[in-house]
Amino acid sequence: MNPRILVVDDEPGVAHTLQAYLEDEGMLVQSAGSAEEALELVRNGLAFDVCIMDMRLPGMDGDAAIRNLHRISPGLKYLIHTGTAGYEVPDDLRGMGVGNGHVFRKPLLDMAPLVVAVRTLVPAG
Repeated sequence: MNPRILVVDDEPGVAHTLQAYLEDEGMLVQSAGSAEEALELVRNGLAFDVCIMDMRLPGMDGDAAIRNLHRISPGLKYLIHTGTAGYEVPDDLRGMGVGNGHVFRKPLLDMAPLVVAVRTLVPAG
């Protein structure tokens, strides 16, 4: 099974680069430009294995988006992709399985560790 990935980033260039790289790795990828758009995709029945979430978004921020997505799709796993240097995972997100090893800092010059993280969250089989 190919991992189904939701990339949430308001920077179209970043979202496109992530999507292209992950698709080249055999993953099925959908992008959303805001937390609200991501929530709408999931509410409309699209299922994902992993969400790669930006933290600074217009409207709802990434932390709030994860909380809301978790309510709708409790099995969804998360990786954080942020340019915020001092970002710390809040305790409630840690309780949802998001740890320090799930945080990737922008700019991500080598995307291989991100692919390894996705494959760790969604083992083949």
